[in-house]
Amino acid sequence: MTWDRMQELMWPATWETLGMVGLAGLATLVVGLPLGLLLVLTGQGGLLQNQAVSRVLGVIVNVGRSIPFVILIVAVIPFTKLLAGGTSLGWQAATVPLAIGAIPFFARLVETAVREVDGGLIEALKAMGAGTGTIVRKTLLPESLPSLVSAFTTTLIALIGYSAMAGVVGGGGLGDLAIRYGYQRFETAFMWVIVAEIVIIVTALQLLGDLTARRLGHRGNYRSTLSLLRAAKAAKAAPRAEKTVEDLASSH
Repeated sequence: MTWDRMQELMWPATWETLGMVGLAGLATLVVGLPLGLLLVLTGQGGLLQNQAVSRVLGVIVNVGRSIPFVILIVAVIPFTKLLAGGTSLGWQAATVPLAIGAIPFFARLVETAVREVDGGLIEALKAMGAGTGTIVRKTLLPESLPSLVSAFTTTLIALIGYSAMAGVVGGGGLGDLAIRYGYQRFETAFMWVIVAEIVIIVTALQLLGDLTARRLGHRGNYRSTLSLLRAAKAAKAAPRAEKTVEDLASSH
């Protein structure tokens, strides 16, 4: 196969892979992030501790992570057809099982990242009257943001690997191209070119994720928490100050 022919086939397949990973990554972020937070909040010692809910969520996540992706693609074909307009072929349809497979994976990574936040900060905010929503928005998410970025980067890289497997069942993208031409038509050189492109994409994504996580870490996420602590302390001290003034006035 000539290089011109390779390029003609690879460009559309590359965009299909990026489209699959992008859409599935967005769905994973939207669903997996709240799910991971709920695992932390409802778990032992969490702000919304509820053992029943925690166990149910844990079982769902564990089952989702345990199913091999190739089997998952086949198992959710009816659901895929429902969302993809009656077909289970093509990169748009492959996005459905990709997201379903990545959501529990990302949720566990989110849980791990959020649990790394210093419990002392949370206890201090609780003691000063901060609500659960405030603690999540002002402390848990900002403090764990570098780890969350790294977790999302890992998930996107896993999605690239999943998308290659989706090519086995007609999911489109670079994986489908490698199977149809590299394996079935014995174009071994073409297959290795595709492998090299996937390696380049993964490497670039990893470097970008690492750079972003480092910059967020150097920026100092404690600023938001410290400002929140000061505000809560000031709000708590204000009534005491007023009471002291009243006491002094009454004594005179």
